[in-house]
Parts: sequence; C-alpha cells; structure tokens
Amino acid sequence: MPNSGVVADTSVWIKFFNDPDSPEKLSLAGLIQKRLLFLTGVEIAEVLQGVRTESEKTEILSCMSVLPFLGCTLTIWIRIGELSALLRRRGLILPLSDIAIASLSLEHGCSVFTLDKHFEKIPGLTLHRIPCSN
Repeated sequence: MPNSGVVADTSVWIKFFNDPDSPEKLSLAGLIQKRLLFLTGVEIAEVLQGVRTESEKTEILSCMSVLPFLGCTLTIWIRIGELSALLRRRGLILPLSDIAIASLSLEHGCSVFTLDKHFEKIPGLTLHRIPCSN
C-alpha cells in the first residue's frame, strides 16, 4: 500500500504536458522526483485519448508508464459502484472516471492532485495542494 502517495487527476496531467511554466507541472515533477506519484488506468486512458501525434503518445507513455501503478480489482470496482451510489443518493453525480480515481486513492491511502472542485465532495478523500511559495 503506497500510504501518503499522490494520484494526479487528468486535469493536472494536461497542465503538466501542455503548460511548461505552470505551478502544477512544477509540483507534479517534484512528486515524480520524490517517487510519491502513483498512476491509475483512468489517467493514462484519459490523457491518451487526447493524443494528436505518435511522438506525443511516445512522450506521454515514456513519462507515465514508469510510475508505480494502482490497479483495479473486483473489490475496488465494487467500491467504485458503492461510492457512486452514495454520492447519487446525496444528489451528486460525478464522472465515473473521477469516482474511480477517488476510490483507488482511498483504497491505497493516497491523496488526489486535481483542478476539479467536485473531488472536494467525496467523503474521506484527501486532496493534494500545491505548497505556497512565500
């Protein structure tokens, strides 16, 4: 179990690959360097669906595929469904992909690094914040 690692949502990966001067890129690079960043299948699939060229695909895969991978078991898929049902009962309909990221993060004791506010509505989930530079 990773314990205190971080899973980056696709919103952060997009900044990482497309905005070289963003604070998200800097923070994500630091997490990679410290070996605190973990990958799920959702991020790799979502990032790859936006690939425009083979060289872009190669760059993305060479960066992301070296990260420790958090896989989905049947038990985790059940938890994803249960979390989705809980949120729906509360009137919150979130993308299933984000519920999967949250469920895997909860299962493995990781926080989620995201730009999407709806992750804040997921009970028990810890969000990774970019440290303030004062």
